[in-house]
Amino acid sequence: MTPVELSRTVLRAVRRAVDEGELSVVVPVRAVVTPPGPGGCGDYATNIALQLARPAGRPARQVAEILRPHLTRSEGVADVAITGPGFLNIRLGGGAGASLVREIQRRRDAYGHGDILAGQIVPLRVPYDIRAEVVADTLVRIVATQGGRAEVHHIHIPPSPAEPPHINAPQADPARPHRLHRPRPQITTLRPTPAPEDPTPLGPDAARWALLHPASHDRPRISADHLLQRESNPLFRVRYAHARTRALTRNAAALGCTGDPGDVPEDVPGGGELVGALAGYPAVLTQAALHRAPDRLARHLVTTADALLAFQHTVLPLGDEKPSAAHRARLALAEAAGTVLAGGLSLLGISAPDYL
Repeated sequence: MTPVELSRTVLRAVRRAVDEGELSVVVPVRAVVTPPGPGGCGDYATNIALQLARPAGRPARQVAEILRPHLTRSEGVADVAITGPGFLNIRLGGGAGASLVREIQRRRDAYGHGDILAGQIVPLRVPYDIRAEVVADTLVRIVATQGGRAEVHHIHIPPSPAEPPHINAPQADPARPHRLHRPRPQITTLRPTPAPEDPTPLGPDAARWALLHPASHDRPRISADHLLQRESNPLFRVRYAHARTRALTRNAAALGCTGDPGDVPEDVPGGGELVGALAGYPAVLTQAALHRAPDRLARHLVTTADALLAFQHTVLPLGDEKPSAAHRARLALAEAAGTVLAGGLSLLGISAPDYL
C-alpha cells in the first residue's frame, strides 16, 4: 500500500464512522500520511483525529479511538496504535515496501508530485540578490510539482531577513465601498539572509547547494568544504549515494540480477530508514512548496542518502552467494532511492552524476 492509497484508506475509515453515526463531521478532501515522528511506531502515521477534533466537538484522542477499529479492519492494515494527543500509527501488512517501490518505478521523476496547489498562481517577490534568485528559481520547480505556477517579480527594496514574508490581503474597492475585490493570490516576499560572499567560484552545483541547504534565516556558508569528497560534506553524500545506486545496478547486471520489488526485513541495516525516507518524500515536497522552503527538500535528500549508504552493503550477494529474491528486492529498493535522489537534486537545479 502506497502513501496515496493509505490516505484514501484513512478517508474511507472516516466516512464509515460518519455513516454509522459515530462522528458528525464533513469528511475532509485529503488525509496527510507521513512516516511516524518521535514517539511514534509502525510504518505510517496520520493526524486526521487532531484535524477532526474541533469540528467533531470531541477530544482528538477520542476521535482516534473511534477511527481505530475502522482502520484496523481495512485491507492491508495489520495494526493501529494511538500515540501522543491522538496520532494514529499504522502498521501495514505484507507488501508495504514492495508497493512503495512499484509506485516509484511507475511514476519515476513524477513520484511525490501532487495537486494541492492545482490551478493556483504563486507570486514570488524577490530582491536583486543571488541567494533570493536561486531560491525563487528552485521554488518555481517545486511549486510546479504540486500543480501550481510560481511567478517571480523583482523588487528594489533592500533584503531584510528579520522581516517575515509579506502576504497581501483583499483590498477594498474605492468605487464600491461596501464590496471587496476577489482575493488576490498570496504574494510571498522572499528575503533569505544574503550570502556573505559570491558563491559562483564554487561551481554551479556546490554554489546552489550552499545557498539552498541552510534555512532562509540562516547565513549560508561559502566555503571550499562544499567541494570536498568527504563524508562531512552533505552534498557529496547525496550525490555519492545516487552514484552508488547506479553502480549497484551495473554490478547486479554483471551477476545476471535485476531488481524486483519485494519486502525488505526490518533487521536489514538501513532498510527501514530508507523505506521511511522514500515514503516521506511526497510530504516533504508538499511542505517545501507550501512554506516556500527548498531547504526542507535538501535536508530530506541528506536523510535519504544516509539511509541508502547504510543499506547499500546488503544489496548484492557476497562471495559465492547466488542472487536470491531478497537481493532482487533490495536492489529494487536501492534503485528507487536513486530515482528519488536524482529527482530531488534536479528540483534543486543540481546534477546527479552516475559516476562520482
